[in-house]
Amino acid sequence: QVQLVESGGGAVQAGGSLRLSCAASGRTDRSYAMAWFRQAPGKEREFVAGISWSGGRTYYRDSVKGRFTISRDNAKNTVYLQMNSLKPEDTAVYYCAARLPGYTIAVVDADAYTYWGQGTQVTVSS
Repeated sequence: QVQLVESGGGAVQAGGSLRLSCAASGRTDRSYAMAWFRQAPGKEREFVAGISWSGGRTYYRDSVKGRFTISRDNAKNTVYLQMNSLKPEDTAVYYCAARLPGYTIAVVDADAYTYWGQGTQVTVSS
């Protein structure tokens, strides 16, 4: 079992920045890919960014490329999402997710992720 806890959400004005963190605990001795998803009111959950176990491969949805950066520190069992140039359409609950140990490559399909955090709200005002 892996437990995930997100932090760092909040309210900012358009153009601002936030840094989300996701701390993993439990069975963190195995290798696994992680990702960030988000869900806005009335919309389906969508992939935002993913990172392989080594950190060598990262993936982004088109709308956040060049603005968001995903990274991880395996020594701290933590994944980060640096969000710059935020837009009102980035407003959503952001969730951290982890694949089963042994699955080291991130994918965009939410069904591929077994462990989820409780979510952290990000609100961007215009």
